[in-house]
Amino acid sequence: MNIPTSRQAAQVSEEHVLNGLHDATPFSLQDLIAVPQQWLFEHWVQPAIFQLGWGQGIEAAFDATEWFVWGLYEVAFMVLVLGTLERWRPLEALSDPGAVRVDQVFTLLHRLGLFPLLAFAVLVPAIDAIEAALRMHSISRPNPDQWLPEIGHTALLSWLVYLIVFDFVDYWIHRLQHRLRWWWELHAVHHSQRQMTYWSDQRNHLLDDLLRDVLIALTALLIGAAPSQFVAFVVFSRVLQSLQHANIRIGFGHGLDRVLVSPHFHRVHHAVGLGHEGRQQGCNFGVLFPWWDMLFGTARWDRGYFPTGIADQVQGRNYGQGFWALHWKALLRVAGREPPVGAALPAESSAR
Repeated sequence: MNIPTSRQAAQVSEEHVLNGLHDATPFSLQDLIAVPQQWLFEHWVQPAIFQLGWGQGIEAAFDATEWFVWGLYEVAFMVLVLGTLERWRPLEALSDPGAVRVDQVFTLLHRLGLFPLLAFAVLVPAIDAIEAALRMHSISRPNPDQWLPEIGHTALLSWLVYLIVFDFVDYWIHRLQHRLRWWWELHAVHHSQRQMTYWSDQRNHLLDDLLRDVLIALTALLIGAAPSQFVAFVVFSRVLQSLQHANIRIGFGHGLDRVLVSPHFHRVHHAVGLGHEGRQQGCNFGVLFPWWDMLFGTARWDRGYFPTGIADQVQGRNYGQGFWALHWKALLRVAGREPPVGAALPAESSAR
């Protein structure tokens, strides 16, 4: 009996998901992506690839064009919808437009960049090799569709199961970002924003983002998620996280805020004195769903307005201002070359 490889299984699963989407809508999301992707690839990307002599990377370039198109839609949604909400009901007045512009640079690089694609592409050959070795010993990797065969008949239900698995992994990744000192020094770039807006979600150190994306892509490959399911997870997650970081005075209500992470719930995670302090070294780690925080005792439902940032940043520690300064100072902190601000506080207070 021929056992399909992970790549073949992913292709079959992807076709099933896309067929399910086509059956549900006459003009599917696939059409909204495929048409501009094909046009951009044929008129701009492919000629550039051949001009540079990179023909061996033509397939990866076509996939990268899909991520670029998704990014364009995401940025358009952020500006048109979330930007309107921020102007309509802002939570706080913005006093530092320069800090917001830095976040815009982060967002454009990530939303129009290739981080999830690169992680997925690099790991596919490795996972295929590992799986081939396991098959030699009659060991197959886990797959939610095999655990619950009935979900394989419904594309949306299948995707929701994968979404929950991804978010569970993301919750623990987020816990580690706060728990491991070296990883926190990278992740602190994200928490150093004192004026959160819908642009702030992608304010991440490149190494921090790469580590997280590799782990999520590895999860997708290990559980047999099709490329289309992985793309749908990434897009849904990024859009919702942009909303979570938005500077808006809008609540989800007592019911919905127990289902999805709301802007207020996530703002508490960024709050000075709450977001990285205490026995758990923070709270409200959930990325999409607050269930994990409720289950593992890290949820806080505090009400009211909370200023954002890091405790020692408020005391005077400089985490950097520009794009490159934020990255460089994080590396210095990882290497132990940036002393904590507290070391200078006693001398300053005695001088007064």
